[in-house]
Amino acid sequence: MANPDGSHAGEAGTETVLSDDECWQFLREQEFGRLAFHLADEVHLTPINYAVDGRSLLFRTAPGSKLLGIVMNADVAFEIDHFSETSVRSVVVRGSARLLGEDEAHRAESVPLRSWVGQEKYNIVELVPSVVSGRRFGLNRPWFHQVPGHAD
Repeated sequence: MANPDGSHAGEAGTETVLSDDECWQFLREQEFGRLAFHLADEVHLTPINYAVDGRSLLFRTAPGSKLLGIVMNADVAFEIDHFSETSVRSVVVRGSARLLGEDEAHRAESVPLRSWVGQEKYNIVELVPSVVSGRRFGLNRPWFHQVPGHAD
């Protein structure tokens, strides 16, 4: 039976490993996630909007700590998730990021990748995955049934 978000979580408390194709489908359906990157001796976590281009992810960024961190250390992780009252889906991507040169930056024009804020962001970064993994969990949240007026 499908959940309101279209997922099929199964029974509460169950965990399902997503196939590679399911992970990529979920990545294509979403456009917002969190990027973890190194900057000097610290790990930073920042929200980004992104688009899938083949089997890699593209995002735009302005000059700053995120771009500096990626140029200094390409090792990154990226995560997206979605939850409803009955299920959670999560995909984690680990890989390397690189600033695309002018000869490749045009790739961002063929995918739905636009800046969410008023600031123009001309730097295009590609995240090339080495590992993509995903899980779907059925949730057991009994407190929802204890709230007066809460619909099942």
